[in-house]
Amino acid sequence: MLPRWSRAITQLYRVGSQRKMEFKTDLYVFSSRSYSKVAAAEVPTPTDHSEKIYASEKQEVNMNKMFWSKPCTLALAPDSKLRVEEPKYDGIKRIILTMMLFYSKQSKSIRGANVIYRRVISQVDKPATYDVFSLEKTFKTTFSLLVLHMWLCLRRLKEEGKDGVELGQYLYEIYNHDLELRVSKAGVNLLLSRWMKDLEKIFYGNIVAYDAAMVPEVKQEELQNVIWRNVFSEDSSLKPTGTALHAVQAMSRYVRRECSCMSLTDKEAIFSGNFMFTSLEKPTSNR
Repeated sequence: MLPRWSRAITQLYRVGSQRKMEFKTDLYVFSSRSYSKVAAAEVPTPTDHSEKIYASEKQEVNMNKMFWSKPCTLALAPDSKLRVEEPKYDGIKRIILTMMLFYSKQSKSIRGANVIYRRVISQVDKPATYDVFSLEKTFKTTFSLLVLHMWLCLRRLKEEGKDGVELGQYLYEIYNHDLELRVSKAGVNLLLSRWMKDLEKIFYGNIVAYDAAMVPEVKQEELQNVIWRNVFSEDSSLKPTGTALHAVQAMSRYVRRECSCMSLTDKEAIFSGNFMFTSLEKPTSNR
């Protein structure tokens, strides 16, 4: 996986250099299917050593004390301002929308997947997510965190059987379209197809690794190792130490806790996207 990252990032920066572009791209620009636009993020030059990824500590946090609290549902409260409700129309407007299949199962699933993806990118895009785990906001770390949170959602959806798997497919299509837009905006056009194939391989490789690390008979350290390779490390031969080790351990606990929290979140909240990942804005509070 790491050689693919090195090759892909090298291609991206070579293309950008030739075009004399600044690699600033609006991360997560949604398509004309009514997807919302969210915050932009910079794509800086890759670091020479993995230690630089997590070296900057922007918050005074004791990571050893984080993510130990009891898991709980992530569902939004009924009166939460963050909830997204299905639009309700009456009369002729509802009749027309019904004829246009606005209320069909597929349309509802696409709207639900859209909201779920917005929850994912909201968590991934928050500065606190990078500060808490001492990560620099590069293309690689953003993509790795995006894949990680996509996996959390897809894993939960699979628990709901066929309906969940189908919704997960819509979610993946939204993610894939968004990723293509972001890579294209970063300056890749002629190499876009190759880039997307590399990123697709990395996505599925990470998903398989996370699934394998969560099997009950596997040692708990395996998830920690997978997170180190997928999110933190630029060189798989290195081992996390010091701040890096604490950050990887904290993220491992965060991932396990989010898995449990997602399982405790009811189907309606998951399918409609009316849930929020554990807030990282205030590290002293896990929820």
